[in-house]
Amino acid sequence: MKTAEKLPTINYQLSTNRRFVWRIVDFAVAGIFIYAGALKAIDPVQFASDIDNYKMLPWPVSVALAFYLPWLEILCALGLVFRFLYRGALSILSASIVVFTLATIGAKVRGLDITCGCFGHASQNWSFPAHLTTNLAILAGLLLLSFKATFGNRLQNSI
Repeated sequence: MKTAEKLPTINYQLSTNRRFVWRIVDFAVAGIFIYAGALKAIDPVQFASDIDNYKMLPWPVSVALAFYLPWLEILCALGLVFRFLYRGALSILSASIVVFTLATIGAKVRGLDITCGCFGHASQNWSFPAHLTTNLAILAGLLLLSFKATFGNRLQNSI
């Protein structure tokens, strides 16, 4: 009878630990986007130049993106932290990282030697593989959070 009484406590502790781990992933991914967004928001002219280096968009569009995209990243990251419009924030951040990864691959295929501008001057000397690895790691974190947000409760209830 004593083991039956301990079982709910163990399940509760496992559930609490899992939630804590997922919140750490939320904060880590959000922190990356808040940091990157803040660096770009501080110097939008440099970010516009970084976008223009991809040679995919006209200059006025690059400037508009440079002024609005950092704030969108920051707001979506705050959505992850405060769990406000959580799935929408995950979707926007996932789409943005996919677009920038594809743009970077496209620039590399076209022979353009660019800096991504993702982390301001900190990422200026990154190699293409380092940039790609970073983007894919961030995307993996976002996809894990999306999977958890979509299927997590169903999986937990079926166990």
